[in-house]
Amino acid sequence: MSRSHQDPIAANRRLWDARTPVHLRSAYYDVEGFRSGRSSLHDLEVDEVGDVAGRTLLHLQCHFGLDTLSWARLGARVTGVDFSPVAVTEARKLAAELGVEACFVESDIYALPDILTGTFDVVFTSYGALAWLPDITRWAQVACSFVRPGGLLYVAELHPAAMTLSDEPGVRQLRIGYPYWSAGEPLRFEEEGTYADYDAPLKLPEYVWNHGLGEIVSGIVEAGLVLEFLHEHDRTVYQQLPFMQKGADGWWRLPPTMPALPLLFSLRARKVG
Repeated sequence: MSRSHQDPIAANRRLWDARTPVHLRSAYYDVEGFRSGRSSLHDLEVDEVGDVAGRTLLHLQCHFGLDTLSWARLGARVTGVDFSPVAVTEARKLAAELGVEACFVESDIYALPDILTGTFDVVFTSYGALAWLPDITRWAQVACSFVRPGGLLYVAELHPAAMTLSDEPGVRQLRIGYPYWSAGEPLRFEEEGTYADYDAPLKLPEYVWNHGLGEIVSGIVEAGLVLEFLHEHDRTVYQQLPFMQKGADGWWRLPPTMPALPLLFSLRARKVG
């Protein structure tokens, strides 16, 4: 890991273009299971977002669209957005193959207001999305601008405190390895594989920014939404640390002998109207 800010967005786009074919064939995403009817959503976000039947939903940073299409299967009228042209192409192909009505837009978050018009009942983002964004205040402004009066923004995300933990190969205990706040400077990594396939022959630089929970929540409130809840969770969606254990419910947790820490957070905020 090193600090750098040389062309980070372009580098991250190349990374996600390269990751998409790997993820399509990975057991982590289980695209074949999805084709057979499996939902990629967790009970957490389905329960906390609520009924979406007949509602419009905008999914920010949708990758190749599994969650977007899962919301569509629950009755939402969906639009997915991603900055990777490879991912957007695959999302459109998958939607057409399965006969699921969905719109997919190629754009980074900050340029989206120049490309997409209208507002939505639900604006949704989840799990590993915010770290790719350098300006969390601007993200909140853009995301909230697409929420219609009476609509909601929902975020389920890796907890910023968990993102400070050292995840180097072979680490055996909890220790701080990264800053809680990026202060504008991205962290640069270049590691083999991907969270969906650690053995994949893929090694490209990536740039990420850590944003504190206060920054995220304050950005949403300052953008004009009213916070309905903020929940912290002791589980996560992947094996972030080598010693995490996967439960029968599919969630990853720290061993019971270790101190309890928040690994995810979820929030819902509404635009008054």
